Amino acid sequence: MATISLRKANTRLPPEVNRVLYVRNLPFNISSEEMYDIFGKYGAIRQIRIGTNKDTRGTAFVVYEDIYDAKTAVDHLSGFNVANRYLIVLYYQQAKMAKKVDQKKKEDEITRLQEKYGISTSKDK
Repeated sequence: MATISLRKANTRLPPEVNRVLYVRNLPFNISSEEMYDIFGKYGAIRQIRIGTNKDTRGTAFVVYEDIYDAKTAVDHLSGFNVANRYLIVLYYQQAKMAKKVDQKKKEDEITRLQEKYGISTSKDK
């Protein structure tokens, strides 16, 4: 009901709102069916990707068909309790994700060069 009134009012959404949601703090053993049950209540879902690697476990991407459905899901599911874990539901922002990857690459390169040239930092002493 709320999403219909949003569409009719022709309201402007904030610039960070998009159809792709980034979900953190998921239980490691959550199934895709459970994800569809939880997130499907707020609209048609195009895709769900659950992290399976060591670095991505407990995270997922949820892609909605409609931007208003994604907004409703964020509004209702942020802080939602699943298996005694409170979900963190954010809008996916590609620029922020790219910065994190770039930062990790830079740190790895610095570590590699330090090992190559035998340089130790004050933390290592």
